[in-house]
Amino acid sequence: MIELNVVEGPEPRTRKPDWLRVKLPVGENYRHVRQLVDQYKLHTICQSGNCPNMGECWGAGTATFMILGNVCTRSCSFCAVKTGRPVEYDESEPDRVAQAIFLMQVRHAVITSVNRDELADRGAEIWYQTVVAIKQRCPQTTIETLIPDVKGTWSALERMISAGQEIVSHNMETVERLYRQVRPQARYARSLEQLKRIRDFGKHTKTGLMLGLGETREEVLHAMDDLVASGCEILTLGQYLQPTKMHHPVVEYVHPDQFEEYRIRGLEKGFSYVESGPMVRSSYHAERHVF
Repeated sequence: MIELNVVEGPEPRTRKPDWLRVKLPVGENYRHVRQLVDQYKLHTICQSGNCPNMGECWGAGTATFMILGNVCTRSCSFCAVKTGRPVEYDESEPDRVAQAIFLMQVRHAVITSVNRDELADRGAEIWYQTVVAIKQRCPQTTIETLIPDVKGTWSALERMISAGQEIVSHNMETVERLYRQVRPQARYARSLEQLKRIRDFGKHTKTGLMLGLGETREEVLHAMDDLVASGCEILTLGQYLQPTKMHHPVVEYVHPDQFEEYRIRGLEKGFSYVESGPMVRSSYHAERHVF
């Protein structure tokens, strides 16, 4: 039996402020994307992660596809994706993802995955084959891959990022002090090293932080400095929303003015692009981040 990490801390602020209102998913484009996702038996982080922007993004004809199944080997205290022992991965998945992207006429595709720590290559081969399949089927489509922590398996990382994608993203998620609570199976320094290796490989690099988990302003600014030093170019900052009562509580609803200050400070520190706001998620407006 797998237990979620229940984190003790300040009581969550249960009443959401007005700036966190979300539109319900409606419209013909939304229904079309939903139909394709169901038809090709695909997983999306939009659904598995309870993303608040699903209505907006799907309504615009875009989605972030999640490969290698929808069960994760990690038990991060913030994440809505199921934790457990994943089933065998589907070797036909790369072609199905590529076909769906072709039918959706996606100009910029975002691909992510669960952690597959039980696999020797961390799922790197499926990652590689998926990007290759998309590039062959949709040569005009640019690709961002939002990859998991490879636990220092750098040969797997190189395979993941060598298939032709334009941007490689790996989310830090939170500040260093909160890693044991929020990402107990990850390491802050290791994720920074992963981003540095991605940049050294010649790829454009991107990461994201969730705010409202109990971090301080000084810790956010320090994390920015660490990320710039690692060569990270693109940063997203968004409000953490608690998926269930078993997950990490929301300690603070960060005001939009504070998000704007972080955006300005991030650009001053050297990021090429900073997407910062309460509803921002790592793949939100991802098409704007292509160089």
